[in-house]
Amino acid sequence: MADRVAVLLAAGGESWEAAALRLLDGDGMVVLKRCVDLADLLASAATGQADVAVVSGDLGGLDADAVMQLLRDDVRCVAVGGDADALARIGVVAVVAAAQLSDLSETVSSAGARALVVDPDPLPAPSPDPVTARGRVIAVHGPAGAPGRTTLAIGLAAEHAQRGHPSVLVDADPHGGAVAQHLGVLDEVSGLLAAARLVNAGSLDTESFARCRRVVSDHFEVLTGLPRPDRWVEARPGVLDAVLDRAAEVGDVVVDTGFSLEDDADLGRPLSRNQLTLDAVAGADQVVVVGSAEPTGLARLARTLVEIRDSTGAPVTVVVNRMRDSLGWGRRDIVGMVEGYVRPTGVHFLPEDRSTTDKALVGGRSVVELGDSALRKALSEVYDAALVAPSAHSAPPISR
Repeated sequence: MADRVAVLLAAGGESWEAAALRLLDGDGMVVLKRCVDLADLLASAATGQADVAVVSGDLGGLDADAVMQLLRDDVRCVAVGGDADALARIGVVAVVAAAQLSDLSETVSSAGARALVVDPDPLPAPSPDPVTARGRVIAVHGPAGAPGRTTLAIGLAAEHAQRGHPSVLVDADPHGGAVAQHLGVLDEVSGLLAAARLVNAGSLDTESFARCRRVVSDHFEVLTGLPRPDRWVEARPGVLDAVLDRAAEVGDVVVDTGFSLEDDADLGRPLSRNQLTLDAVAGADQVVVVGSAEPTGLARLARTLVEIRDSTGAPVTVVVNRMRDSLGWGRRDIVGMVEGYVRPTGVHFLPEDRSTTDKALVGGRSVVELGDSALRKALSEVYDAALVAPSAHSAPPISR
C-alpha cells in the first residue's frame, strides 16, 4: 500500500461533494479524480492507481457486479448515504451518513489500510415459501461441434411440459444462446441478463422472475440466453445458482449449457467465460451428456466424459446423437467406450432424422410438437431415463 491513500470520488451530483473533497485532501490522502458516473469510476479504477472509491450510496448502477469489478482492481468502496444494510450486502466496506460527513476522512483512511476483501456473493433473493416443492435441475451438456445440446434440451423440456409437468428451460450457453431462435421466441431483453441484474440488486423474487421468462406453451416456459457471445461478462459467478433456485420453484428445470468445462481462471484470467457451464453442471441434480455418433464426435464425447467425471457427483445419462447404420459400428461398441470413462445411468441413441429436425427449426417448434417419429420415440426414452427415474446407483440400461 502506498504512503497516501489514493481516492476516486463519484458523488453523483450530491450536495456533499465539495465538502468531501476538502476532507479528503490531506491527512495521508489524495483525490485522484472526480468521476462523473459509475462507468467513469470503473474505468478510472482499472488504471490500478486508486485504493478507495468514495461513492454516493444512491449512485446510478451501483450493484454487486460494480463493486466486484472495483475489488478486482484492488479498490475498496466507501459509500456516503444510502441504505447501509443493502450496501453492505453488495460488498461496500463502509457507509458514512451524509449528516456525519466529518467521519469520512477516518473511514476512508481505515478502508485504504484494509487487506483486500473478497468478492461479494450474489445477493440472496427473498426466501421461498418453505412448503413449496423444489423442482429438479437437469443440465444438458456436450462437447464442441454442435452435437445437439440445444435440440435435446428443448426436446426434454417440451416432453416434460406435454406430460403435464411445469418445465422451465434455461439457456445458459456463455458463447451465445440459440434456444430463442430455435423456438421462434422474440425477446427484446435477454431473460438471463435481466435475471442477472435482479440478482445483483438483490431483488430477484417470484414476481420479478416471472417477468424474465417467456411462455412457449402450457407448462413450458423459457429463460432466453445471451443475445451475443460478448455479453457473458454480465453473468458473473454465482448468478446462475440464484437463477436456478428461482426456476426450481416453478417446476423442473432443464439447462442448455456451453461446450467447455475448462476454468479460464486457471489461465490467470480474472473471470472464467465457462463459469455458467461450470455452475450449471456442478449444481445439477442430473446431467445429460450428448455427443455425435461420427468419429470426431465420439472422440470429443470421450474427453467430455472425463471432464464430467471430475465436475459433478450427479447421475449422468449419455446420449449419442445422429446414430445411423452407415457408420459401421454397433451400439455395444459405443456403450463400452462410454463405460470406460463414466458409469452412466443409461446410454441412449437418437437416430439421424434430418426431416424432423429441419421441420422443427423452420417452424420454430420442438421435435415433440411434430407428432410421432423415430426421433420423438427415442427422445421419449431419454426423457424417461433422465427425468422420470434417474438413479446414480442402478445398472446402466442400454436403449437398443
